Amino acid sequence: MKTWMVFILLTLSLFGDKLQEGVDTYKKGNKTKAAELFKKACEEGDAMGCYNLGLMYHDGDGIKQDKFKAVEFFQKACDGGEATGCTNLGAMYADGDGIKQDKFKAIELYQKGCDGGNPMGCSNLGFMYNNGNGIKQDFSKAAEFYKKACDGGEAMGCTNLGLMYAKGEGIKQDIKRAKMLFGKACDMHYEDGCHNYKFLKEQGY
Repeated sequence: MKTWMVFILLTLSLFGDKLQEGVDTYKKGNKTKAAELFKKACEEGDAMGCYNLGLMYHDGDGIKQDKFKAVEFFQKACDGGEATGCTNLGAMYADGDGIKQDKFKAIELYQKGCDGGNPMGCSNLGFMYNNGNGIKQDFSKAAEFYKKACDGGEAMGCTNLGLMYAKGEGIKQDIKRAKMLFGKACDMHYEDGCHNYKFLKEQGY
């Protein structure tokens, strides 16, 4: 099962003329111009402008791919309070994606993303605790962060917490709760959640 999605879609913000103009320009297909506008928005202190530009550099979306630039702009976004920038930068450190792998740094950034309200940051942090990945394995912490992710609308958090309940992994086994969590993930159109829900239903739960 996929444990995290590194990047999210370009996000529309209501703040900042340059940012809004950049989003509109991006939607019209002029990505080079959109990147210029996002850069101006970033220079004016709009963290979402930094984030969007980082995303474009990471994916080579309309501009030449440059992971170093992606790191730079995700860091600026994170420093500016855009929690998704923290989470995405954490994922780059966790995977060694265009940057030297540093799981301790990844955990720090996931925590910052989670604290900033990004549920994917919570889900990723839960995964690290669940697997003892760069940090001492702690099932209680994993469940805590998966729950935060799930409550925030992150389907993978619901699914991973459901798996812990289904297996009784570091938590008291509760198949009915697992099924409920898988169902919640399925309602968010997450395929693994649907598969697990269907499996438990076929088992008579």
